[in-house]
Amino acid sequence: MKLFEAGAFWTCRRESAEACARRAEVFFRELGRCDPAYASWFEYAYSRKHSLQHPFEPTSETFLRFFGRRKYRLGRDGYTFNAWTGQEQRGRGGLLSFTCGSNMSFYPNGCLLYLPREESAASRVLTVPVLKEVVRAMVLAWDPDGCAVIPDEDRASLKALEDGVQCLGWLTYVSNQQGEVPPLPKPVQVESVEDKGTLIILTPECFSLENPAHVSLAGRVRERLEKVGLLPPPKG
Repeated sequence: MKLFEAGAFWTCRRESAEACARRAEVFFRELGRCDPAYASWFEYAYSRKHSLQHPFEPTSETFLRFFGRRKYRLGRDGYTFNAWTGQEQRGRGGLLSFTCGSNMSFYPNGCLLYLPREESAASRVLTVPVLKEVVRAMVLAWDPDGCAVIPDEDRASLKALEDGVQCLGWLTYVSNQQGEVPPLPKPVQVESVEDKGTLIILTPECFSLENPAHVSLAGRVRERLEKVGLLPPPKG
C-alpha cells in the first residue's frame, strides 16, 4: 500500500494552553472513532522501546500537563506535540504531530497524521468513508482553514500544507471562510462538513499519481479551484 498523510492548517491564532488542550482532546477522541488503529497513544520518542514506556490518555488534563513542559512549548505562545500509535510501520505510519496556539508565522499551526501503510489497518483506513471521518475529526477539533489527504510522493503538496498553504489532495477540505467551491467535473464528489466548510473527494477509489486518469482529473479540478482563488496559482 502507498503512504498517505492527512494534514490540516490554520492561520496565526493565539490560544491558551487550556483551549489547545480541549481541541486536542476532541481531535484524539474523534480520531479514535475512525478506526481501532487510533485506540491507543504514546508520546513520540527517539526509539520504539522508549516511546512504549510513555503511554497516555488523550484528555484535556493530560495535554494541559504536557503543555506545561518546556519541550512542548513554542516561545511565549504556541504548543507542539508528537504522538505515536505504538504500531511499528514503515514510512512513519501511526505518527501524529500538531502545533497550535501560535500567533507566529514561522511556527504555523497545523496537524499532520501519517496514515497506515501496512495491512490490515491500511485496507481499512485508506478508504473514502474512513478518510472522510479523519478529515471531519480535524475540522471539528482544529477549525482549520484547509485540510488534505496527500500521497507521500507528492512532496510539493505536502510542503505547501506544512507551510499553511491550501493544496489539492485525494480529499480536500476548504473552510467556508476561504470561499465557495465551484461546480467540479465528475466523478468528483462535493459535500459539506457540518456547517464549517466543503469536502472535495477526487475519486471513490484510492487516488494514485501513477494513474493518468487520476492525474488528468486532478488537473482539471485544480484549474477550477485556482480560477476562484481557492488554490494558489502555480509557481514559475
